[in-house]
Amino acid sequence: MQSIYIETSVVSFLRENPSASPESVERQVITRRWWNLHRQRYELVTSQYVVDEASMGSPARAQERVRYLAGIPLVALSSEIDDLAAQIMARTILPKDAIVDALHIASAAVSRVDYLLTWNCSHIANPMILPRVFRALDDFGLPFPVICTPQDMLEEYGDDPTN
Repeated sequence: MQSIYIETSVVSFLRENPSASPESVERQVITRRWWNLHRQRYELVTSQYVVDEASMGSPARAQERVRYLAGIPLVALSSEIDDLAAQIMARTILPKDAIVDALHIASAAVSRVDYLLTWNCSHIANPMILPRVFRALDDFGLPFPVICTPQDMLEEYGDDPTN
């Protein structure tokens, strides 16, 4: 069974109140559809970094986000994750305030998951950044997880989220 690292933005879209933004509403629908219909096809993993981020903000919403993460195994934190994240930051692949995003990428890569599922298209699923991320992973001798959104996963199954 293939594995997926669940990043914070995924559980955030599962929990958020309906948004006035059409893009956010669409992401909420897509995320819930993938979660309800397709997550069982994969071995889900996450990290303490995700739990920590999901725990922030409104206590009621945070509790619900953390509830989605309950039962999902946490990847083991290691110095290799820290070293890779530091290297990603040192190469200025991500902006200075995106260290947690570097830790998500490093956690998925070091844990050798097949996919990193995210809606963070600024720092993680960004086609302009990914080649540099993959070079860093290659320098560390690590395989590249497929970094994608829940929409990408639905499209893989020919699943139309509007139905």
